[in-house]
Order: sequence, then C-alpha cells, then structure tokens
Amino acid sequence: MKGLFKSKPRTPVEMVQHLHELLAFVLGNTETREKKRAEKIGELDKLLLDIRTVLFGDGQIEPNAEACAQVTKEFFQKDTFRLLINCLPSLDSGARQNATHVIANLQRQRVNSKVIASEYLENNLDIMDILVPGYEDSDIAWTYGAILRECIRHQNVARYVLESDHMKKFFGYLQNPNFDIASDVQATFKELLTRHKSTVAEFLSANYDWFFQEYNSQLLQSESYITRRHAVKLLGDMLLDRSNSAVMVRYVTSLDHMRIMMNLLRDSNKTIKLDTFHVFKLFVANHNKPPEIISVLVTNRSKLLRFFGEFNIDKEDEQFEADKSQIIKEIATLQPTGRPCQDLDSF
Repeated sequence: MKGLFKSKPRTPVEMVQHLHELLAFVLGNTETREKKRAEKIGELDKLLLDIRTVLFGDGQIEPNAEACAQVTKEFFQKDTFRLLINCLPSLDSGARQNATHVIANLQRQRVNSKVIASEYLENNLDIMDILVPGYEDSDIAWTYGAILRECIRHQNVARYVLESDHMKKFFGYLQNPNFDIASDVQATFKELLTRHKSTVAEFLSANYDWFFQEYNSQLLQSESYITRRHAVKLLGDMLLDRSNSAVMVRYVTSLDHMRIMMNLLRDSNKTIKLDTFHVFKLFVANHNKPPEIISVLVTNRSKLLRFFGEFNIDKEDEQFEADKSQIIKEIATLQPTGRPCQDLDSF
C-alpha cells in the first residue's frame, strides 16, 4: 500500500524553495541532535544534485528551458544564492562540487532575455566580501575560488573587486605555500586582469603606482620560480593588450622596470626567459626611450648582443626570430646620449 502514496515530484520552484529551507536550517545550527542534522545535510546534498540535473540535463535528456528559467528566477528572488554561499563550508566535497556547478550555470541563465545573475550581484556585491577572503581558508579556498571566477564574468562584479581593498590581498594569496591554492588564486588574478578590457585599463591607470610596485616586488622578484613565471607571462599579456596601450607606454619608460626585466632574462628557467623577452622587446622598440634607458642599453650593448645572439627557443618560430633580429638591430645602432650610465649592475 505504501507504494500507492508516493510523494509527487517537486516542481523546479519547489526544489529551490525546499533548498532555501534546508540551507536556513543548516545555517541556523539550532538542531543539537547530530543524527537529525546529518539527515538534513544528506537531503540537502541530494537536492543540490537534483537541481544540477534540472539545469544540465541527465546525459540523455536535454535541460528544459522553462524549468531552468524557473529555478534561476526563484534562486535570486528569495536570496537563496547568498544562503548557499554562506552554507558551503558546512557541506561535504560532493555537495560543494554540485553547488559550484549550479552556481556556474546560474551565471549564464537568461530569464526574459536578461542575465538576472548580473542584476542580482549588482545589488549584492558584498557577497564578494565572503568569496575573496575564502582564499585564507584552505578547506574552502578551491570552492570559493571557482565561484568567484564565475561571478567576475560580470563586469560590474569584476569592477567591484578591482576597486576594493581585496586586490591588495591577492599579492599575499599568490604566495600561498599550497601549490594548488596558489594556482587557483593565479587563475582568478589573471581573470580579473584580462577579461574586461576597459575596466582593467581604468584600474591599471588609476592604481598604477601601488599596483606595479607590489607586482614587481612580490611577484616578478619572488623567490618562487612558479610565481615569477606566472607573473611575467601575465605582465606580457597585459602590456601587449591594445586596451592597455597607455599603461604600456608608461611602463616601458621606467628604468627600474627594465632593470627587473634584464635580471629575469638571466633566469635559469627557459619559459621565464622567453616570456621576459616579449616584455623586454617593448623597452627596446620604444621610439621615445628616456636617456637613462638608452644609457644602460649602450653600456651593456656587447653583453646584450651576445646574449640575444645565442638566445634560441626549442621550436621554430618566425615571429620570435623576427623580433629578436629587430632587438639586435635596435641595440646595435643605439647612439650614446653622453649621459653617464645609471647605477646598474652589468647585464
């Protein structure tokens, strides 16, 4: 007889409503009975999987657009999104993974042609104040990092993080001794500084002095070759992006910056050398070199020409060879300025 009274499957809206109730229960932490609490968390885990299936399909049946829209609308209307973010540390790894997939999907869902996740986050930007500091907790760092990258797909969210005090904290997070966490931070840091071109250009122009001071001292001059490798590659990506042309022009007129690049050219790691080459060539190609930069290049001319003459990469690359030839030609034909060389160790 029991089989005759099976409960009716929940609708997409009811799923999210029940999820809201379960999340509130877990966060309320009023249940002292461990067994009861475990049952609720188990129910929560299963419900997250069910919602994930609604949004992604089950491998055989494609997701229903109307059901996806209903889930999305309900999720953001009742602030279930915030509840889920706050509850993640209390969930097991499987539930966190399902939650991350659900949140990622919700960032892309359109309801009546609108990406309502963007509108919701615009009015709830303080959620980033939960996600970014998550890098300080090794238990939740990967989950919050993955969700953070999904959120900064929205330009308004990325702008908030870039303009917040959180940006300065990233330089510390990037030094995390845990390789996996440091790599996750690096992925987020790169996303922040490359995805939204106009916003990044505004940020770099407005925060040029402190940003590059931190970038140089903590990343490019780090004792960790992995940190240096990621930093010089990202630096090249930023400076070579047309949106950052004004920042690039300013950067390549600094002798201090060129000094760092000359030191990195001598790095034992081949990848670092090659990525540094792509930045160093900007200093040499600059038609408005300051006298102090010309003086240093002339003073170190013979060593630079010998270095680039012997500098090769493992595979054939016509563009690399052309760039190298141009650098050699430019350095070889530089005329002394008559100005004494700045205090700089010989290359």
